[in-house]
Amino acid sequence: MPDPHHRRLRRPHRPALVTPLAPDPAADLRFIRDTMERSASFTAIPGWGQVILGATALAAAGFAQQKLAAHQTASWLKIWLAEAILAAVIAFLSMRWKANRRGLPLFTGPGRKVALGLFPPLVAGALLTYLLDRAGLDSALTPAWLLLYGAGIITGGAYSVSIVPVMGLCFMATGALAVVAPAAWANYFLAAGFGGLHIVFGLIIARRHGG
Repeated sequence: MPDPHHRRLRRPHRPALVTPLAPDPAADLRFIRDTMERSASFTAIPGWGQVILGATALAAAGFAQQKLAAHQTASWLKIWLAEAILAAVIAFLSMRWKANRRGLPLFTGPGRKVALGLFPPLVAGALLTYLLDRAGLDSALTPAWLLLYGAGIITGGAYSVSIVPVMGLCFMATGALAVVAPAAWANYFLAAGFGGLHIVFGLIIARRHGG
């Protein structure tokens, strides 16, 4: 007669083994290739934003020239400082628009590197503007602005497409000419640099690198 207290031993339940999905080399290669193509063709400096920025700089140069004709140097400086603030807003909004349209992050990757490269020369330019104006050396402002801005474009553009450092070199060349040119030509150099160079290179960037 079987013992009622006897219990049948149960074998432990073993979960079914899940076979891992085999990696798809072709899919991985496509992902890597697409990522590299998108990052390589993306420049954090937006072409159409540069065109707009150049147009506002030409307008500022026109207003500033009128103030110079009236011997209002302080008003000339205020116009260009206002243009600098407007340019910063235009650059940020256009960078954000371009990054969102391409589905790329703005503050990581190329965008972050360009910003880090451009930021120190801009800060130095702001401080030098204050010092030179206080010392009455307004004639030195134009070459200082162009040289420092060009240096920032070169250092930041080193992480972007090749046309960007070329633009920086052109700004520095314009600033170098402004150093040896008569002081009366300062406003024309600003128009040629911040106006003309932005428009020319902006069109090139927009055409070749997606806006």
